[in-house]
Amino acid sequence: MPPGTDRRRVQKTVLITGCSSGIGRAAARAFLDEGWTVYATARNPADIETLGEAGCELATLDVTDQSDVDRVVDRILDEEGAIDALINNAGYGQFGPVEDVPTAKVHEQFDVNVYGPHRLIKAVLPGMRRERDGTIVNVSSVSGRVSFPGGGVYSGSKFAIEALSDALRNEVAEFGIDVVVVEPGPVRTNFSRRAEREAGNGDGDDSADDADDSGLDRSGAYEEFYAIFEDTQLLGGDGPGAVEPEVVADAIVNAASATQPPARVQPGTVARVGVLARFLPDAILDAGYGLVRKFTS
Repeated sequence: MPPGTDRRRVQKTVLITGCSSGIGRAAARAFLDEGWTVYATARNPADIETLGEAGCELATLDVTDQSDVDRVVDRILDEEGAIDALINNAGYGQFGPVEDVPTAKVHEQFDVNVYGPHRLIKAVLPGMRRERDGTIVNVSSVSGRVSFPGGGVYSGSKFAIEALSDALRNEVAEFGIDVVVVEPGPVRTNFSRRAEREAGNGDGDDSADDADDSGLDRSGAYEEFYAIFEDTQLLGGDGPGAVEPEVVADAIVNAASATQPPARVQPGTVARVGVLARFLPDAILDAGYGLVRKFTS
């Protein structure tokens, strides 16, 4: 690409996963507002009908199904000629003490949050390399930088997508492709209700981009954790510092549009402060978790 070329004039087609609600839905509308051709996807097309009415192209996509991934990517390339940005947003949170989470549930978590983005990345990269242009945005979390009790499986999946992104960013830089990790803190979506269900504490509403809930193997050793989970805003979705999905969506659009985007973006003050906790000594973090347990039990 010639020096000084503004990529924002040429990037026009975006594929977004997990558009049934929250960040994905807000991102689809934000890209539309900027004049992009938006392919909004979800497992259940009924969940994104309103995005179709708003002007998005719709596609059924289960990120755990390779045939779905290939079909959707091939369709976009046939119709548009290129995919300028991939937004890996589909995901959910599997919460619960590590011992209580069945291994099958760990597999489901990684299948959606890690293997799903990997499938999409492999599918879009040949076209991006051919164009020598493109942006891949992987939606992670502050929990992808700092883990916490009860969030080991979820954080593990987000740590994995962060590591994958760091390697990929340097592997594809020579082809003019950018890789950006977006790390939100608490966001006002139905994520926390889904997470409560995954931890066995509620009947949260089903989501098109959520995995099946087979329950936890509650050992009886961690009832204090479950009590804290039920009695506090553990995930902070409606707590102090939570941001609206539109704030995260704007950060995603900016990352996909920038000529030289940063490697990581933290939308909101809590996110920017939260990621700094990774620099604290483990002993201090462990003591902090102990204080939380003490004052909430």
